[in-house]
Amino acid sequence: MRTAQERVQVEAQGSTASLGELPFVDALSVTGLFIQKLEQPTSMGETTAVHVKLPPPANRELAESLVRVVGDPEDPVVLFRSDALVQLGAIPQSPGPGFFTLFSQLPESELERRWSSDPRTPQGGFGALTRETILFNGRHPAARFEGLAVDARAFRDGALIPITSCPVLPASTEELWGKTLLIRDPAVVLDAARTWDPCTGAGTQGGVWTFAHLMRQMAQGSGASPEDFVTNWLSLWLNDYQVNGDNVPARRKVYDEVIAPWAAASGVLSGLQLNPVTGRWEVLLGDPLNLDIAPFRLVAIVNRIDLARNTAGGYGRVTSAGELRFVFGLTRPSPWGKGGTEETCNPRPFTVIFEYGVPRAGCQKVKGWARQWARLGTHATFDESYRAQLAEMTQSVVLHGKAPGGGNQSALNQLRTNEIALGLGEAKPWELREFRLTDEDPGHGTDRPSNGLLRVHTVALTPDDATHDSQTDPDVGAFVRTTVKNGVRQPVQVPTRCAANYTLPPLFNGRSFQGGNAQVAPPTHWAALNALSTDASEVCARKEFSGNTCNGCHFKDTGTTDFSGGDNNNAFTHVSPTTGIPARLSKFMTGGGAGFMFLVPDAQFGASVTSWPFADLLRRHQLLYDLAACSTCGRFLALEPGFLGRMEALAGAVPYEVVPGARKPPFKVGPIRDVAMVEQILELRPGFKADLRDTPLGLLRPPEVFVH
Repeated sequence: MRTAQERVQVEAQGSTASLGELPFVDALSVTGLFIQKLEQPTSMGETTAVHVKLPPPANRELAESLVRVVGDPEDPVVLFRSDALVQLGAIPQSPGPGFFTLFSQLPESELERRWSSDPRTPQGGFGALTRETILFNGRHPAARFEGLAVDARAFRDGALIPITSCPVLPASTEELWGKTLLIRDPAVVLDAARTWDPCTGAGTQGGVWTFAHLMRQMAQGSGASPEDFVTNWLSLWLNDYQVNGDNVPARRKVYDEVIAPWAAASGVLSGLQLNPVTGRWEVLLGDPLNLDIAPFRLVAIVNRIDLARNTAGGYGRVTSAGELRFVFGLTRPSPWGKGGTEETCNPRPFTVIFEYGVPRAGCQKVKGWARQWARLGTHATFDESYRAQLAEMTQSVVLHGKAPGGGNQSALNQLRTNEIALGLGEAKPWELREFRLTDEDPGHGTDRPSNGLLRVHTVALTPDDATHDSQTDPDVGAFVRTTVKNGVRQPVQVPTRCAANYTLPPLFNGRSFQGGNAQVAPPTHWAALNALSTDASEVCARKEFSGNTCNGCHFKDTGTTDFSGGDNNNAFTHVSPTTGIPARLSKFMTGGGAGFMFLVPDAQFGASVTSWPFADLLRRHQLLYDLAACSTCGRFLALEPGFLGRMEALAGAVPYEVVPGARKPPFKVGPIRDVAMVEQILELRPGFKADLRDTPLGLLRPPEVFVH
């Protein structure tokens, strides 16, 4: 008979389906980006109209506005309705309703390069090629189409040119994923020159892909030694702490599972004592831990270039080339690193993930980063040449000083953990925590980089599960059915067209909302009280909200569960720390294999309402090669923040798209419906001209909420 937990798992599991079952559509029918050469440059020297299809605004008052403003109010992006610009004679042609226009200094050489390279870009060591692209709406495979080549000659003649994906791409295969997106091969994660394996004692202590190396680089500038930096971080589990009003209970088993064995292997006396003055538990160490023999084994190196992002509202400056991640698993080797074997390694259900923002700003640098990953895919094996190239890439991100504006000048975005090893029985389930080199003040909405030790942080987009019941909480239901629903991109079509843009506020309805940790199973997902299964927008909003929480993403919303062998040591991780090398991946990422998608029954309403399709590594694969081979760089003049104040004075309001859940801007929000006012706003721009931004046209798209 199955246990209750196993029954939940069976219900959460999905099934696989062929991507070939998706409908085939004409590329023009799903194109949301067109470019057109202007007959004459604008007063700011812009030569090209870039037309972007915007989703209907969350603020219905802006639905008929002829101007839309997105992004950060301090770094605004101003777009003009294409049909209105045609009426004014500012552009020669509009792609149709729903399109808005930015102006760009688009060098013809960019299109010449793409036009000449489109048909032959993927030739070489990529293996099989394909002309078929899968259309993703949000994270969901929706249709198939063939990308269109860019005709530079037609552009010079003033034609309206659609920008789609590459017309030819390397076929998406598990082999290619393993070289360019999620690297788990033993030749890399057990590379004797760059890693050290605490299970066997093999490798190079302090190598460039070791836990020790990453911590040493991160600790520089903190005022603490690397050993003290790590000990302080581990000590955060010893005592209760509060984040945004959420009381996070201690998990003092961190001493038994991590600190004490590590100290013993270091030849260091250790103890745990309750300080009678402070009432807090403290670790006593006779000497520092030996960082070189840290009990964390490299499991994967992950390329998250899909997180290359713009400003908060989209369509703005590219601030990074996504993330570079290192996934480590805790081990309890026996004997400790001295002649042990894989069989005696005893990997523990505890992952530590270093998530770095890749410090590449601007189109050319993002393209360069993508091409570096694509070149890795041309290697026949994980030979020394491959590993040396990968090491050069990772060092360009993780070394101290690579992000001068970051805490300790580190590019770390966040350090995340996911574990049950520190829990005690059924009372303490899997738990996820987040740590940063920032000073977070949820009450004032600030999160500023700061030197020093790693600090506890709210977990991204996840409610306080101690205060809010995951199944019956009225605040969660109200938030999903108002804020998130307002951010659902319209028109919505369950299950293939569902995406939302929103943010999670620290407080909602006067109560603490964003949590300081996340526990899993329970909760298995977040239900929206009173949500209607017959309302597609509410079904989508519930899934988007829950799927972006740590709880839902690591369990029922993605089908990420595996109780193989009658235990749950493989559950709740997308990259398993306990299944050996190479680590097992979740079907949410693989889709069940190349050419397939993984269908997960809706966590609240069940398969009778819908099952959600996933194939996330395919989504990442397509974006990687599109950036590497076929992205076109547009140069956009930014506008100074004062532009919005002048717009408000002139028009009486600013048609600013406030991200649902975000703080209200310091100006009146409202539509602009007068074509004559559009002309006046166009004429305002030269007086507020700021710097020139270099942005990949393919990233000029509605923002998406992807955390995990």
